[in-house]
Amino acid sequence: MALQFGIMVPQGWRTDLTGFSNPVEAYETMTRVAQEAEALGYHSIWLFDHFHTTPVPAQEITFECWTSTAALARDTTYIRIGQMVSCNSYRNPALLAKMASTVDVLSHGRLTVGIGAGWSAQEYQAYGYAFPDTSTRLKQLREAVQIIKAMWTQDEAAFTGKYYQVQGAINQPKGVQQPHIPLLIGGAGEQVTLKLVAQYADAWNLNYPTPAELSHKVAVLKRHCEAGGRDYSSIKRTVLLMCAIAETEEAALALTQTTPFRRPIPPEKVLETALIGTPETIKRRIASYEEAGAQEIIIYLPNAKDLYSLRLFAHTCFS
Repeated sequence: MALQFGIMVPQGWRTDLTGFSNPVEAYETMTRVAQEAEALGYHSIWLFDHFHTTPVPAQEITFECWTSTAALARDTTYIRIGQMVSCNSYRNPALLAKMASTVDVLSHGRLTVGIGAGWSAQEYQAYGYAFPDTSTRLKQLREAVQIIKAMWTQDEAAFTGKYYQVQGAINQPKGVQQPHIPLLIGGAGEQVTLKLVAQYADAWNLNYPTPAELSHKVAVLKRHCEAGGRDYSSIKRTVLLMCAIAETEEAALALTQTTPFRRPIPPEKVLETALIGTPETIKRRIASYEEAGAQEIIIYLPNAKDLYSLRLFAHTCFS
């Protein structure tokens, strides 16, 4: 398949809506980016699942993920929409499956459900969620994805686990897409998460890898698929990358100094794990990720709300 491209819409979590005192104007900026991405030919738009800025909480506009997903589903027409990724702990999995089924109908069948085990201890505590250890959160994720898929495929879902139970759960409508809404699992853990991907996911996402790291994780996923009898090619491989694109290298590097860009990546790894530079440089970097196994590259642009970089990236990569 030809390499596809997605975009994270500005949502506030990374302080990318700073400067708006009116939340309605901030939302209209988010939806304007989504609509422009659709018009330019991007394959997908994505939202983070966070309640407020992290790791440093601040009084910044931050739109909730799933209500925004529903709204953007109605504000757009053709582009796919998903989460990068839903935190399993924040919603009962049966409820999440029901929500997703509704949004898939609202979007006329354009939804991908992204899910992961969750990681922000501060955010869990701030909103009153228990924050169990990593092993427990992964066990909860395993049960959750089974319930979600049961809700999408069975007339009356039944599941009894250690953490979640459903008995005779009816979910109508189940959505538009067949055989069910695509489920994306995000994460890098080789022993548990990638095994879950091989068992249950239709797509997988890896955040901020180098091409070499992506190639290694792809090989691990392939081994899990072989061990479990899964067709490796049936799992779509997506990568989330920071991107700073400009007409000159100097201007691109200046974008990496902004708060929205710097927060998720250690400074010493930025040049290795992000797309930074002129259109020619970006093209070369993208080719290395495609060679490593990426089928869709989802980019975060720190200045997406200005639309210029969104357009420049499209003109660079879609011609």
